Amino acid sequence: MKAKRLFVTTILTICILAGFTSLNRVNADLKDTDKDLYKDIELFSDAVTIIQSDYVEDVESKKIVYGALEGMLASLDEYSQFMDPDSYKEMEVETKGEFGGLGIEISVRDGILTVIAPIDGTPAHKAGIKAKDKIVGIDGEPTRDITLSEAVKKLRGKPKTKIDLKILREGEEKLLDFTVVRDIIRIKSIKISEMIDENIGYIRLVEFQENTPEELEDKLRRLEDDKMAALILDLRNNPGGLLDVAYEVSDIFLPKGKVVVSLKGRVPIQNKVYLAHGKRSFTNFPLVVLVNEGSASASEIVAGALQDNKRGIILGSKTFGKGSVQTVIPLRDGSAVRLTTASYYTPSGNSISHKGIMPDIEVKLEEPEAKETDETDQDQKVQEEPTDQIVYDNQLQAAIDMLKKDFSLRKI
Repeated sequence: MKAKRLFVTTILTICILAGFTSLNRVNADLKDTDKDLYKDIELFSDAVTIIQSDYVEDVESKKIVYGALEGMLASLDEYSQFMDPDSYKEMEVETKGEFGGLGIEISVRDGILTVIAPIDGTPAHKAGIKAKDKIVGIDGEPTRDITLSEAVKKLRGKPKTKIDLKILREGEEKLLDFTVVRDIIRIKSIKISEMIDENIGYIRLVEFQENTPEELEDKLRRLEDDKMAALILDLRNNPGGLLDVAYEVSDIFLPKGKVVVSLKGRVPIQNKVYLAHGKRSFTNFPLVVLVNEGSASASEIVAGALQDNKRGIILGSKTFGKGSVQTVIPLRDGSAVRLTTASYYTPSGNSISHKGIMPDIEVKLEEPEAKETDETDQDQKVQEEPTDQIVYDNQLQAAIDMLKKDFSLRKI
């Protein structure tokens, strides 16, 4: 049995070394670090050997390797992640706009599970979960040092099942308790598109999906048919999505040759500057973009592109600050790694990572006065706003007032 275990360990080590050898052949820059690399890999081999020979129970080799991969990716940054085959399949489904769970985008920041944004109209959003909430407990278990993969597995589950979350929220003196009921999450990229207050159009874009650019163009044409003379693009609590989609959405509003976003990575092939094609015709009307702390990633690319090119006014509160690009690379057994491969920069060269986009006009959201609730309602705070209708708030009203006051605002 021991010989078999050592054989498995040897095979694992050889496979890992072979993988690094292949990388070295592709990237000559790694040659100077080869000695340190192979020396460090020996530590992994030693650890696997000890686990196989001395651990209290037999452990499958795949469990050891998957655990090592999860830890390795999680140690790089808050967005890199190893996905087992099931998690990878779920991620592929998510990009189509339908999946099971709570409806929140999450990351791990400084070892703490953090909400990037609740997705509009989902159980988490209705329960009152907010961007930048720290999830410090799930069903009574602390989340300290939890990996992203572990968190996703805990938060997801069968529809109609409950999950208890303990939340640390900035400005609150004590931890908050929420009970959220899981559901199938079906996301429409554009939640609302209609005319408001005379000739001002309003579009609420809640997530960037594969079909978003085409859907957005169609909505804009319909609004123009309704005599739209100015537009409010609402990106609040939009956690982002696909990079290419963010580029195409920005391209809709910008003339040819304008820089949309630039990428910079360690490998030269990852460096890229995205320029607007100017094939669309939505470049001449005044535009206000609403953002908040839940606007992240692709939302920040769009906001930064429109702000730096003086195409529109950014109004609201500072965005989340996710300024990196993740590439999903499938592995041979159906698993995958989600690896941070580049950072992105606004047209003026500003990094967004952990800084966010500062609005041109800062308007903090005025929360509506809380209704009195019964004792039994304290743990689960339900947001009553209808998500398929326009809900007027002070940020939206400020955008309307601005456009009504001066329709030549930032017109190019």
